[in-house]
Amino acid sequence: MMILLQLLVSGIAMGFVYALTAVEYTLIWNSSGLLNFGHEKVIMLGAYIFAGTMVLNLGTGVVPGFVATVAVMAVFGVLIAFSIFIPLRQMSRLCAIMATVMMGNIINEAVRLYYGPEAMTVKGFMSGIARVGNLAVAKAYIYIIVISIVIVGLLELFMRKTKTGKAMRCVASNKTAAALMGIDVSRNMAVTVAISFAICGALGISVIPVFSVNSSMATMISLKGFAAGVVGGFGSLPGAIVGGLAIGIAENIAGMIFPSTFKDAVAFIVLIAVLLVKPSGLLGKKR
Repeated sequence: MMILLQLLVSGIAMGFVYALTAVEYTLIWNSSGLLNFGHEKVIMLGAYIFAGTMVLNLGTGVVPGFVATVAVMAVFGVLIAFSIFIPLRQMSRLCAIMATVMMGNIINEAVRLYYGPEAMTVKGFMSGIARVGNLAVAKAYIYIIVISIVIVGLLELFMRKTKTGKAMRCVASNKTAAALMGIDVSRNMAVTVAISFAICGALGISVIPVFSVNSSMATMISLKGFAAGVVGGFGSLPGAIVGGLAIGIAENIAGMIFPSTFKDAVAFIVLIAVLLVKPSGLLGKKR
């Protein structure tokens, strides 16, 4: 029973990681109609800025380093929005796909040249074991769950209570109607990309205790996050969260039953199963 509870906690934690990844995909998709295929490198960049620059080089504390990294990633998101996403939204999907892929490659090479090819770790960061009776859970998973819930809560408040958030929802619903109502779609897209990159920065920091900081740390996270978005219903923020949690819990429980090498396939098995039963996703709308 204790093993099952441990797997459930770690599954929820990784589920939130996939959910936030799916949220990033969904935010950019809703605002621009484009997919960010450089997503994994943006997550990696956030981890490197925090570990390599804020903590190891500048010696900031964890909390100031976390906040500074998220702020830097948001500014970087604005620059990327005006240089890639906004200019390319009227062009073919192939051009947009290639642009985001190249963006990811440029980030990867820039990180490799600046920080070097070696993996990084932050000693003592979110380490240790939390015990509740006979239940022992890595503190990293608890921190991931807490950070994720805070991010989701803040995003929900922003989307529903602020003028900019309401404009983002309007653009996601109908870009043409939003423009006719006087909403600056380009500015809205810049804000959306800034938020999504800030989430990537927070996500990259959160998974450092689980994955060492290296160039391929977010590859599977990105793929499973995309699967989570499709499972939940692409374009639906609640669906992204539901899809992420479903995949995270399913793969951890499957890891107890089947060989560990099978674990990474679970996300895509769940994806195929959901598409066969409900092609629009669990919470997606039929188009």
